[in-house]
Amino acid sequence: MLAIRLVEHPDAVDTLVLPVRPTGAATEQTRVTGTAVQVAQEVTAEAEALLAATGHGGTAGLVHELPRPLRTPSRVLLVGTGAGGEADWRAFGAALARVRVPDGSLTVALPADAGPEAVRGLAEGLWLASYRFRMTDRDDDATVRDVVVAVPEPARYEAALAAARVTARATRFARDLTNMPSSVKCPEWFADQVRAAAREYDGLTVTVREPEQLAAEGFGGILAVGGGSARGPRLVELSWQPPDARRHVVLVGKGITFDTGGISIKPREAMKLMRKDMGGAAAVVSAVIGAAALRLPVRVTALAPLAENMVSGSAFRPGDVIRHYGGMTSESTNSDAEGRLVLADGLAYAAHRLAPDLLVSVATLTGANAVALGKRTAALYSDRDELAEAVAAAAAAAGERAWRMPLPADYVEYLNSDIADVFSAPERGAGSVTAALYLREFTGKLRDRWVHLDMSAPSWSDSDDAELVKGATGWGVRTLLRWLATL
Repeated sequence: MLAIRLVEHPDAVDTLVLPVRPTGAATEQTRVTGTAVQVAQEVTAEAEALLAATGHGGTAGLVHELPRPLRTPSRVLLVGTGAGGEADWRAFGAALARVRVPDGSLTVALPADAGPEAVRGLAEGLWLASYRFRMTDRDDDATVRDVVVAVPEPARYEAALAAARVTARATRFARDLTNMPSSVKCPEWFADQVRAAAREYDGLTVTVREPEQLAAEGFGGILAVGGGSARGPRLVELSWQPPDARRHVVLVGKGITFDTGGISIKPREAMKLMRKDMGGAAAVVSAVIGAAALRLPVRVTALAPLAENMVSGSAFRPGDVIRHYGGMTSESTNSDAEGRLVLADGLAYAAHRLAPDLLVSVATLTGANAVALGKRTAALYSDRDELAEAVAAAAAAAGERAWRMPLPADYVEYLNSDIADVFSAPERGAGSVTAALYLREFTGKLRDRWVHLDMSAPSWSDSDDAELVKGATGWGVRTLLRWLATL
């Protein structure tokens, strides 16, 4: 990750970044904000002249460049702050991450009245938008590598910068896991990555169940989905348990490391990005690692049921009845509705064995999510109003959108099976809604303390967009960490 430093008095500056905010719709003018460091009058005058000439409106993340050859600073970047909220500063930082800088260094003169949330947003935007996943040794010498942020009393902003660093690092880890091609990524590889990451923090414990143990303990959903692959399934259990914790939260994330659709095989176009089908598992393990890094006083357990859904003579068939952990059975007539089968095992295990205070499932579960809400918004389900509102508020604060969807009582009949306890993939009813209703059947006594996030669409970005870069977004990590911090 690029380096970000807080200083009160920056050294010699070559590229100076000045924030610009709207002065009000009545005047339709913008001005360089009063900054925490002294800016030469000639620099301010030139900046004001450029703003007037270009009509810079102060929109968050809008960048105009003022070249000043043979002078110091030799270059001034005028960047809009919008209304000045944390999201605006996140856009500000993301814009800077995409600036071409010959020496890789920037100095940002923060407004004198900016609070810690400005530093958090700025830093998250920089770190998230500068992320790259490339399986090559080539580097881009013109990217930003070092950012100095000039603020009064740097100590006042250190906690915000530290929180941004942890959040960005955890999100980047989730992106790394999700972006990795499935020629490398498999359940065993994923488990090894979690083990390695957990060693960096005191208080984290990892348990990995391999196929023999999964069979002995009755994890029939994970075994069924993973049965068609030569690379066997796993269940990763990652736990952060601080001594002062008063509440226990279990996060269950779908971990399909590649999804062919199984015998109900997908067309080629639908299969190309199926390395991302473990984005939920990546989010929950990364959130627990982040909780440990932040030393949050809440016990958090991540469950990542991992399988590769392949086509072979040992693959599970449409029409099979699967016995899940705890004994409930599912009739599955579509092997491409596999994610809910592994999640059912994870939810049932959490409800029967771990008995947490709160239970969350996170999954790239349905294409219906994208049809309803588009590419940037996850579907949120819960029977408890205050729980749904708290998670939605955390998502908004983190810069990740979630929209609450209904759990209609009259849709439950779509789950009725003639030969099993439940039918896993109803052919009628709203696809994302019925998937959530199916998962709810496995939450037991935690039914009214459960929330589900269907994040298939926002788990992947087709292009650079503010703090997102093309590829895996790590959706859910920021939301979960914000929410856990409120507990």
